[in-house]
Amino acid sequence: MADPNLDPSPEELEALKQAMGGGDKKKTEKTARQRLMEEIMDLGGKAFNPDSRGDSQARAQAVRDFEALIERTKTLSLLASLNILIRPGNTPDWLRLKLREYLTLIPLREDGVRASLEFAFAVHPASTVKLSEAAVPQKRGANITHEALVLASNLLSSPPSTVTPEEWYSGIAPQLFALLDGGEGPELKKVVAYVIGFGILGRKVSGAPGTAGWKYLAEPLLHHIKPPPGGLPKTETGDDDEVIDLSKDKVLVKQKDLVTALQRLHALVVSHPNPGLCKRLLSPLLLPLWALTTWPNSEKPLSEKITEPASELLKIFLKLSPSAPVLLALVHNLGYVGGFDKKKPEWVYKQTEQGEIQIVDTNRPLQKPGEQYIGLSLPEIDQKIPKLLELIGSTFSEADVSSAFLDLFGRWLKSARGQKKSGIQIIKDEEEDKDPIAQFTEVKLLLAMMEKFPEKLAGQPKHILELVSQVLSEANKDTADEAGEDEVIRVALSLLNMVITVPGFQKKRVDPDVLRVIESSLEALSKTGDNDNAKTASNLTLLLRYRDEIDALEAADSSSTTTTTGGPTDRQIEDRKTYSLAISYITQPDSPPPVRSEGLNLISNLITSQSPILDIPGILVLLATLLCEPNSSEEDYIHLRCIKLYTQLANAHPRAVLTDLIDRYLDPRESALATVDARLRFGEALLQVVDRLGQTFTGDLAKMTCEALISLASRRGHRPKTMARQAREAKAREQKHKEAEDAWDGSVPDMADPISAEEQARLDILEAIVEGWSSGTSKTGEEDVRIRASALSILANCIETNIVGVAAVLTMASVDLCINVVQVERQLEKGILRRAAVRLIMSFIKAMDEAKHEGRVLGIAFGSETQEQLRTILGYVEQTDEDGLVREYCRDVLESLENWKTNSLVDEVSLSQARGGGFGGGGLTKLAGLVVDPERSVSHGGDDSGGSSGGVEMFGGRPRIEEIE
Repeated sequence: MADPNLDPSPEELEALKQAMGGGDKKKTEKTARQRLMEEIMDLGGKAFNPDSRGDSQARAQAVRDFEALIERTKTLSLLASLNILIRPGNTPDWLRLKLREYLTLIPLREDGVRASLEFAFAVHPASTVKLSEAAVPQKRGANITHEALVLASNLLSSPPSTVTPEEWYSGIAPQLFALLDGGEGPELKKVVAYVIGFGILGRKVSGAPGTAGWKYLAEPLLHHIKPPPGGLPKTETGDDDEVIDLSKDKVLVKQKDLVTALQRLHALVVSHPNPGLCKRLLSPLLLPLWALTTWPNSEKPLSEKITEPASELLKIFLKLSPSAPVLLALVHNLGYVGGFDKKKPEWVYKQTEQGEIQIVDTNRPLQKPGEQYIGLSLPEIDQKIPKLLELIGSTFSEADVSSAFLDLFGRWLKSARGQKKSGIQIIKDEEEDKDPIAQFTEVKLLLAMMEKFPEKLAGQPKHILELVSQVLSEANKDTADEAGEDEVIRVALSLLNMVITVPGFQKKRVDPDVLRVIESSLEALSKTGDNDNAKTASNLTLLLRYRDEIDALEAADSSSTTTTTGGPTDRQIEDRKTYSLAISYITQPDSPPPVRSEGLNLISNLITSQSPILDIPGILVLLATLLCEPNSSEEDYIHLRCIKLYTQLANAHPRAVLTDLIDRYLDPRESALATVDARLRFGEALLQVVDRLGQTFTGDLAKMTCEALISLASRRGHRPKTMARQAREAKAREQKHKEAEDAWDGSVPDMADPISAEEQARLDILEAIVEGWSSGTSKTGEEDVRIRASALSILANCIETNIVGVAAVLTMASVDLCINVVQVERQLEKGILRRAAVRLIMSFIKAMDEAKHEGRVLGIAFGSETQEQLRTILGYVEQTDEDGLVREYCRDVLESLENWKTNSLVDEVSLSQARGGGFGGGGLTKLAGLVVDPERSVSHGGDDSGGSSGGVEMFGGRPRIEEIE
């Protein structure tokens, strides 16, 4: 939202310095930072001054001394000092450029990444925290805002021009990985995951395979889980000097490195919602993750370190990419143990005698006679299929399960009949080499799915019935003697029985052509003899014939009232399943951010397609719940997605969306979940919805919205519950502070690093301003200043979007409110409120000007007297207000008023000319040597003699120009 800048102006700083006695406490001694900056300037001048006439040896020594100073200075102190020195005017241009080079290379220092992150969070305008909080940002995360996070990400993801991307990413990658391990706190762990995921790997220039960012930040994770062809580079194995024992397996990846890679990859994936990055990182690891997830006999230490993280990553990938090819890849590699070649893998996962899992090289001779790395026994297949079914059930939707089942059935059908059936063929790829184990595994999984997921398979009856009709139709031809045909028919009849016996099946919803083929085929099969297939076909014929009648009788018995309603369409069924899947993705407690983001994508697609099954009140409640969640790096991304969904819903349901947003924004019931940040997010959503509505923002919608905003922006709001809650919190803080003083037997010492008096004064001023924003609520029950400023900003946007829709009464009430704000509420902490008020007046003038040029009638009395009053008030504010931005905004408004006055005069002249032929109604008669008389021109239009005085006249419909003496 375009809220006013919250950073204090220089005037605010100076005023509070005087109020707090800062001017009387100036220290004469130089601070450590001032001495450091002077030393940097002194040595930098000697080393880099282009006008220096010293010998080259002295200059080289000066450069070495300067670099030694940079090297021995603590990183945070160096960051703060260089950041001040590179500002324009503080140092000469030649020195500022050199200092900027050294500043950009600070992340390459041993602790440069962390220091750069903390410094970015400390100096960003959105980071307004107390001094005690600023001392430990990585622990409490109070000053890690989304804006500061984006700044830090851009800082670390863009290599400076003085180094190559290879040097940059190879230098910061170890530091990023160390922070990603979580040893420095969970907040920095999430921050680094954002920097890597969005800033580096999320960009094509640095995150595509083959780039330096991918090489140093993605490949180390992937290669320690799945070694590349040719093995790991020596720099990654770290065993250059290790003695090789030829009697043992060559270890490519030790368990500690495998565990570290899994943990880092898990932290990177679940710390922020980036589904695209998740797919790119996890798709190459599908089979390795499956092998680790289903590792046999994994005890608790092994399962916690390897099995569980691998299982979570595999589930995330399957939820993001549920498809038949993915399932088939798992089926055909059920016994995967490593490598790239199923017949002779280059490497395998192998468990040591100590119970650790390592990746070992298979290019050496096997140690035991008959030892094999591949191949599944029947008991192993029976053990892995239930795990695969469990995985399918927890990640695949009904549509995905049905699609995968049909794919498997099609493959088995081709194998059973020994030839390709073009009408049934689903797989488009070439027939693979016959593998008895793979075929047996497919059949086992096919039967297990029919037993495990009958409801999910029957939930997609259309494609199954089409497949069954084709199978039974083929069975009626001369294929009775073909091997495996009886088994094919038996499975097809089982599928048909599963579909038509499921509750809710309606024969009238089946395609008539498909139903006709099935009924005729069943009747023909029932007459083939006294075998099991014939009996089953006869029973299914009767069941299919009387299915609707049985349902009608059951419905009549269960209820005396009968209603005739049409069943849902296929699209409604599919949309309902998609909606349920999306809700489950979003609301499941253990759902990681990428999966939640995918759930919002599914809902967005349903809204875009205008699906009739959407529960609008339910979606609004869901979005409101997500917006009320606390701030974090991943939640900010979710919040933006929710705001986008509000704007999409507003296209079809503007009243419902605006009503819900206004209620959440006003928060009349003072909900404990509706914090200031949450309400500001609702305000941002409201602003975006108004923008989306545009010229349709009018009538009752505009009236309801603007009245609520005016009420919120005024001082009439009273929040007793919030006042009582803040009083309790203040009392608790006082009690805690008192206990701390008693424990220290006096004042609590400040553990933060010593800072200068100027910096201390700045921090005190910031703290006073932030405390003043909500002090009205805690003292008198008034609305928070930030909420009021936000309401004025949204109201200005409403007026600028469609001033005609807002109507004259509400528009002038808004302007009157702003005039009262800039005159009455002159406190220092109310600066952001006055800025928003002046900006609203600017939006009002701009909207008036646009409406006048478009010829729209507003009915607003904005005459010369009103303009003069407004000019007088804003002129006084421009001269006396303590806030620099308020004064600047007032100057802009006064300039706009002058432009309005000038344009109005020009418009009046143009109108007078159009009506009366000239100025003053009498026409323009004399102009420096020209006599212009339009009436005479018209009256003498047929006179060809001209006039003695000359001029511009019309003769015979064309102009004639004559010179004048």
